[in-house]
Amino acid sequence: MVGQLLYGGVGTLLAPLAPGLLRHRLKQGKEDPARTGERLGHPGMARPAGPLIWIHGASVGEAQSVLALIARLRTDRPDIAILVTTGTVTSARLLQDRLPDGAFHQFVPLDLPGATARFIAHWRPDAAFWVESELWPGLIRAMHETGKPLILLNGRMSARSFGRWKLVRPVVRDMLRRFTLILSQSAEHSARFRALGAGNVAEAGNLKHAAEPLTVDDAELARLQSCIGDRSVWVAASVHPGEEQALAAAHLHLMADDAHALLIVVPRHPARAGDMARAFTNQGMTVSFRSQDDDPDGNCAVHFADTMGELGLFYRLAPLAVIGGSFIPHGGQNLLEAARLGVVPICGPAMDNFRAVAEEMQAVGAMIQVDDAATLSETVRRLLTTSEELGTARSRCLAATAAHDGVLMRVLAEIGPFLPPEQFP
Repeated sequence: MVGQLLYGGVGTLLAPLAPGLLRHRLKQGKEDPARTGERLGHPGMARPAGPLIWIHGASVGEAQSVLALIARLRTDRPDIAILVTTGTVTSARLLQDRLPDGAFHQFVPLDLPGATARFIAHWRPDAAFWVESELWPGLIRAMHETGKPLILLNGRMSARSFGRWKLVRPVVRDMLRRFTLILSQSAEHSARFRALGAGNVAEAGNLKHAAEPLTVDDAELARLQSCIGDRSVWVAASVHPGEEQALAAAHLHLMADDAHALLIVVPRHPARAGDMARAFTNQGMTVSFRSQDDDPDGNCAVHFADTMGELGLFYRLAPLAVIGGSFIPHGGQNLLEAARLGVVPICGPAMDNFRAVAEEMQAVGAMIQVDDAATLSETVRRLLTTSEELGTARSRCLAATAAHDGVLMRVLAEIGPFLPPEQFP
């Protein structure tokens, strides 16, 4: 309680700085200029009549992980409106195209007393479902004080986050005990939540297993397949700065045997594509950029897919994918999106964010983990030239992801008692 009061006091002192912070983020392209009011708790639309639940996730990954859940809730309970909040412009764009009727997006307010009070007072959620590891003390406290259910879905507590939260254990204990229920991804995450003082914790599996396959424009897929022809292709997805050197070395090694091989790089942040490209051009490789309407023609060795929302297209062009964020101390990105399409994930040594999933996938031969750039080079070359091994790995990916089809039903069963009573016309 003392930690919460201290946090609230600091938030009150910092509130006058919020407009300046938003202006700074606008200059960096991190805010939507037409919707900055939402970040201060001012609603962008009227509240729909009837029951409403609030689902919150940090960014693109969390938003994608609950799309299947949102669709199912709207099918089973069309009387419930669904407010989805995130904090990034990219996730807002994705949700604009992917949310079903009856579900809508708003930017999450800054965790300041005035902003959170305005947000809660306007939307009056009948229940709130937060996703993974997004913990904001002020928002959690404001929702808890309504007396309505507050549930953490797909709960994840990485070893790094666990170490940081232990330093402020009274604050995190107070936050976690305000959750009516925490549904974690695995026993490992449950143990960390309990060690930090959480009460009602259960495992339901990883909702990322329940996600629908990434979408694709079939006409554009056919066009790019025709453009690429029979060239060997591999994808590097959600690539972070600092990982391009390993990819450049691996592709250069592959091109020594196959001069026409093509690498498609999907940067985690598209604006970084130009900087990343230098690692390849310095090695004499020709690059192209999708944002400039370039096609990966026969003269192109590396194609930068520096657009948003098209990962499903590029995964379908290749049989294997290097998963970004795993060759730097970031913790990896979602490998299931590739595996669900029969694309073999190759991960670096840092997969802490998806440790349980990665270990499970690796145990059944549905994922390959490498230690460094040299091992990556050899693994890519071997898979692209050994059709039997590649085919077996792709089949194992499809089987491994299909084995978790029940996770959505488990989550629905757990949250069902906390949904608002059904409204009849």
